This record gives sequence, structure tokens and C-alpha cells, in this order.
Amino acid sequence: MADPGRIRVLLVDDHQVVRRGLRTFLEVQDDIEVVGEASDGEEGIARAEELRPDVVLMDVKMPGLDGIEALRTLRDLDNPARVLVVTSFTEKRTVVPALRAGASGYVYKDVDPEALARAIRSVHSGHVLLQPDVALALLSQEENGGGQGRGGSLTEREREVLALIADGRSNREIARALVLSEKTVKTHVSNILMKLDLADRTQAALWAVRHGIGA
Repeated sequence: MADPGRIRVLLVDDHQVVRRGLRTFLEVQDDIEVVGEASDGEEGIARAEELRPDVVLMDVKMPGLDGIEALRTLRDLDNPARVLVVTSFTEKRTVVPALRAGASGYVYKDVDPEALARAIRSVHSGHVLLQPDVALALLSQEENGGGQGRGGSLTEREREVLALIADGRSNREIARALVLSEKTVKTHVSNILMKLDLADRTQAALWAVRHGIGA
């Protein structure tokens, strides 16, 4: 029987040695439980639907269905798992599509084990986790993207919500900080994305930083 106090993690990577190393480390964490493994994107989707993990550690480059397509499929299936991409690939053409496909964070395979555990806890808590060069890649794209000149259309409350998004806060944390219901926060987030012509809260956080709002 699963322990409700532990973060349930699914490992999706085509290299067995990588999965074994991740499992060996994560199994000694008191608050993390590895509930399954998959060797490619298609199997990862099936296991995520079957096991309903809290967090999926997903490689990007895999044979068959790759991690980005798996991310898009999980998003379309409305699977609630938060996906943390763990990869050795750092090119912008890999980073940006992965985040836009629904990844909650992006770390590299040489990440310090304790930092990986913190990353899992962070995305599980609803935060968006990006390494500095990943954030710069998105900011670079954002300069040529949507949202320019539209900040003036935001209400004061929406700017407060946007600042907290930029600070990495989840909807629950924003609701607590502003003394609002989570439903109201979700409405504000939707309005922010619509007004700034952005796809998700990752882009919203980076837009906020770029324009001096929040963190």
C-alpha cells in the first residue's frame, strides 16, 4: 500500500543503467518512492496512466516516441503528473519544446543527487524549476514572441499574481499569500496568459522577470 506522505516517482529513460542509478539514489530518500520504470515514451505514457505517479523523470531523446511527444500526449490526456525532464541534451531546440510541451522543470543528468531530490520536491510542490541557461534560452525566444507591450492591460491584482508566479509559487501558495480561493487564482492566471498572449505559466514567469515584475 502506497504511503500518502511520499512522492511517487516514475522513471522514463531508455538506458537501464541510468534508471538503476536513479532508483538506487531515490530509494534512500524518506519522502520519495519509485513506483515504476519505462524504457521509452510510449511505455512511459502507459505506465503514467496506470500508476498515476506524482512526478515523472523523463528523458528527452529516446527511440520510438521521444520525451517531447510523450509530454504532449500526457498533457492531452490531462494526466496530473508533474514532469521533470532529466537529460544530457542542452540545445535550445530541445529545451524550449520540452518546456512548452508541459515539462515542469529541466535538469541535466550530471545534476548533484541531492539537487535532483530537491528538484523533485520542488516540481511536486507546484513550482517551475529551470537551470539558469535554460531560463536564458526561453528569455531569448520570448524577446521575439508574444506579450510585448501588453503589460499595461493587466489589472493590479493580475500583476500581483504574476509577480508570485515569477517567484515560483504554486496556485495554492498564491491563494494563501493574497487571501484568495484557488479557483480565483486560476482565473487570474488564465486572464494573464490570455492578455499577454502566452502559452503557459513558465512563459509568464519569464515574461515577468524580463519586464521587471516579481523575482
